[in-house]
This record gives sequence, structure tokens and C-alpha cells, in this order.
Amino acid sequence: MKDYNKYLRPEIIAKLKNIELKARLVVEGFLTGLHRSPYHGFSVEFAEHRQYRPGDELRYIDWKVFGRTDRYYVKEFEEETNLRAVIAVDSSASMKYSSKGHLSKFEYTIYLAGALAYLMIKQRDATGLALYDTGIRAYLPPRSKLSYISEILKVLDSTQPANLTGTAKALDLLAERISRRGLVIIISDFFDDYDSVINALKHFRHRKHEVLAFQILDPREIDFKFGESANFKDVETGEELITQPYQIQKTYSQAVKNFIDDIRKECYEHQIDYHLIDTSTPFDKALRDYLTKRRHL
Repeated sequence: MKDYNKYLRPEIIAKLKNIELKARLVVEGFLTGLHRSPYHGFSVEFAEHRQYRPGDELRYIDWKVFGRTDRYYVKEFEEETNLRAVIAVDSSASMKYSSKGHLSKFEYTIYLAGALAYLMIKQRDATGLALYDTGIRAYLPPRSKLSYISEILKVLDSTQPANLTGTAKALDLLAERISRRGLVIIISDFFDDYDSVINALKHFRHRKHEVLAFQILDPREIDFKFGESANFKDVETGEELITQPYQIQKTYSQAVKNFIDDIRKECYEHQIDYHLIDTSTPFDKALRDYLTKRRHL
């Protein structure tokens, strides 16, 4: 197999102009074959019973109905081979942040979301896209046709993060909008009111969706290593603060660690698949780790 790893370093991918090429390199050049379809069969959903006919597979006979009626009925399912997934991308202004030498969180998210969409649609899994900040900015319903990949990637590539963060409100709106059970992939820094974010994630579980939460953070947001003096500007409000990072680094780092640990714990307790990625991690490694994890679920 051709070695595509050299193309997948963030600083290399950042120079590529065609997002579809980026997604193809990530998926076809590196991941195909690692785990062919980690989602395959999730969306098998009961539709109705019908009377048994010769030639029907015995495994679909509903024996509980037989016990009540003394007649053979088989279960019929909708979309037995395809998943329905929605990738929800945080496009609020906080996602614009990048420290020196790294992609912004939103650029990184575009490549991650694009690769996931490409992967799933190539597997014939119906995939849609939602962009949100304080509300839902754009919504593409799940489709499985190959040409839909370009539409999803075009919307991602043309979006600029802006506005305040309203993760909880926007995700609640999205949970109400997705009518059929499926997989919801949320990609965000989750910088919002903690309890509201957790309740919004639980809303999807309440509606019987499988939920995957990718938390995307810049390495400096985790370790706060900015040197002796720095000027901080809130990308959402414009508020500025001059401080000496080394004086508060320990306290800040512990607070961020607690924040991450709390989200991870809540996700685990509510059967939400949580995955932390910092933007210094190459895309190939981030996606390899994710698919390997999915394989063992």
C-alpha cells in the first residue's frame, strides 16, 4: 500500500486547497481496511410484522408473537444495511483559536468532519451535516448517494466560525430536529455552561441516538504554556486581558483537567462515546485511534 502518512501531517494538509482531496487522502490512503464499517448495522430498526412466507429466514421469526397467536410472523426492518448519521460541527467564534504552529480548532474540525463524512458515505451510510453556534446555521439531512460528499465538503469549506457559543441550546434544537434514531457525531471544544452541555448530550441519548462526542482543543488551551507575559483576547466578546501566564498556569491547567475529566465521566455514565483530540495530533493518528476504539466497542 502506498504510504500516505507524509501527506497527513497538519502543516502539510493545511497547504492543500481541495478539501475533498484532504478527505480522500485521510480515508482511502490510510484508513480503508483498518475496520471496514464500525457502524454497519446500527440503524437496523423494526418497522412492522408480516406473515411468514416460504423462503423467509427463520432468524426473523418473532417467537413471542408465535407464542401468543400460534402463527408465524417475521419482523421487517427499515434501512437494514445503512446507518443514518448526522455530524454536528461547532462553528462558534471560540473555534477560531489557534496557537503558534497549529491549525485553528475549526480548520482541524473541518478535516475531521470531512474525513468522517467521506468514510461513511463511501460505506453507503446515510450522512448529514449540522453547523451550529447559538442556533443551527446550516443543516443537510442524511443522504447516502456518493455525490452528497461534495455537497457536505463544500458547506464545511465555505463556513467561517463566528458568533457566540450556544452549544446547549443549539444541540437541543438539533435533537428535536432529528426524527429517526441514528448516530450523532458532535465536534466541539464544548466551551459553554457545563451542566447545559451535558444535558444537551443526554437529550440525544434520551431520543435513543448513539452519540459520539469529539472534544477539540488547542494544546495551549490544555497546558497554558504561553511564556512570561501574554495578552489574551476573547474571540467571542473581544474582551482583552493582560496577564503573566506562568503565575496561573498550575491553577488553570488543573481547572481544564477537571473540566475534561468531568465531561468524560458524564459521557461514560450515559453511554456517550467521548474522544479528546488536541490539534497537535496528526489526523492519521487521531482517526486511527478513533476507529481502533470503535472496533473494540
